[in-house]
Amino acid sequence: MNFIWSFMMIISIITAVITGRVDETVNAVFEGASTAVSTLISFAGAMCFWTGIMKISEKSGVSDVICRFISPIVTRLFPGSSDAAQKYISMNITANILGMGNAATPMGMLAAQTLDAENPTPEKPSANMCMLVVLNTTSFQLLPTTILALRAAAGSQNPTSIILPVWIVSSVAVCASVLSVKLLSRFFTISFFYDFFKCLQKRG
Repeated sequence: MNFIWSFMMIISIITAVITGRVDETVNAVFEGASTAVSTLISFAGAMCFWTGIMKISEKSGVSDVICRFISPIVTRLFPGSSDAAQKYISMNITANILGMGNAATPMGMLAAQTLDAENPTPEKPSANMCMLVVLNTTSFQLLPTTILALRAAAGSQNPTSIILPVWIVSSVAVCASVLSVKLLSRFFTISFFYDFFKCLQKRG
């Protein structure tokens, strides 16, 4: 990622010099920095509000109800995992569903550590660990707080209008990713993908 950003910056500077738009590029840099600061302040306020709402749901027991509700699904998605791992996974998924990004991260780390401890080949990720990463990447959210906060900070008149499309798209993404992991794991071992990507890194 650092290489990509550095490459984009270098290309932008070279292009600005060649086209004679160095002044415009410098002005855009300062304008972008100013916009980023103001957006961050607005975003922080919205995030504080939604985090408070999510904390209320946590204290009221709503998150525990969801956690118990998804336990059978977790058992099927993570076969062979221990009760401790399934507990952390359920809490992680619940936090993601409720849009509690900050609360989901530590639970996801605990779940990954527990699954790694149960992994018979610690030097390579297990199928359950890959499934955990996939679910965190394509998590379904009832309240996409990050997007709502960004839209509100950008001055959207109706920031919640994207909730239904987000539900549809995230549902499709979760189903597709879970099915992909399950199907690919039947034909290829996780070690195959691990060795393949390691080979690509060495060639790169």
